[in-house]
Amino acid sequence: MTKHTTHTNNPPRLYVISAPSGAGKTTLVRALLLRNPRVQFSISYTTRKPRVRENNGDDYFFISKEEFELMVKDDDFLEHAEVFDNYYGTAKSQVQNQLDADRHVLLEIDWQGAQQIRHAWPTCVSVFILPPSLQELERRLRTRATDSEEVIQRRLKDSISDISHWSEFDHVIVNDNLDDALQELEAVIIGEGNDSLAKNYLRRELIQDCGYAMPIENKILDSEE
Repeated sequence: MTKHTTHTNNPPRLYVISAPSGAGKTTLVRALLLRNPRVQFSISYTTRKPRVRENNGDDYFFISKEEFELMVKDDDFLEHAEVFDNYYGTAKSQVQNQLDADRHVLLEIDWQGAQQIRHAWPTCVSVFILPPSLQELERRLRTRATDSEEVIQRRLKDSISDISHWSEFDHVIVNDNLDDALQELEAVIIGEGNDSLAKNYLRRELIQDCGYAMPIENKILDSEE
């Protein structure tokens, strides 16, 4: 039996990372994985087709809709959702195996999946990544050069809905500068991040200055303070 070194001051935890499309979440997560070998990425299952330079088993497990539905029937997923007409899901075994090996587990999922995870795994830590502005978000989506104009417009529309859920998360990071955002994210992982940044007044003011003021969410936050 392999004996794993345990970190009593920073026990393994499940971290949920969400963001609107184009916020730079994937770049940020990959940089964190290179920087902290104890953090492991949980590879999700999806029914969408691979993009250029994506590999099965590295970026996602690419499976058919029929295979996905069978896994749902067998209760293999910790969470699953339909996004942009495709299915995505996190296998329970992927998460538990990493935690048992004393590794932090990072889930890169949408806000719907994050809601499911918080319900199924209350001790998880959730982080929402925002671009500095909606204008920058559109620029990033267009520079990808992988989607049609129709898809870009739909992603922009859906991103507005995604962003409205930022206050549900424990931590919020504005990805204006990759190095700064990476430092903030790593602080969260090693347990030195500020508690409940999504409900922190100063951070909320910054988010509103970036153009993400959500009247309904703000009323909810104000009632909690």
